[in-house]
Amino acid sequence: LGPFCGRPACQFISTTPEKARGVCADAYMQRKTVVVPSVDDYPGHIACDGETKSEIVCPLLYEGRSIGVLDLDCLALDGFDEDDRAGLEKIASLITQSCDW
Repeated sequence: LGPFCGRPACQFISTTPEKARGVCADAYMQRKTVVVPSVDDYPGHIACDGETKSEIVCPLLYEGRSIGVLDLDCLALDGFDEDDRAGLEKIASLITQSCDW
């Protein structure tokens, strides 16, 4: 992983049940990876970069609870598939297992 290379992203995304919205909040709260083929079709999508067309968000899980997310955007529609999901989930697991929380 390296430093963020895109445009400025959201500073805060609510995870309060009544106020939560967006792919990151959904992945975090549901504790499961969310693959979005077209961000324009995702209810409540938060557009941090207007160029983004698809997205995948994987929760970082530690001791059964969400502690963050790993969020990847793509400039193409259908930019992520099941192989990407499986790979990102392995990366997320490595991150949570290797950190001293």
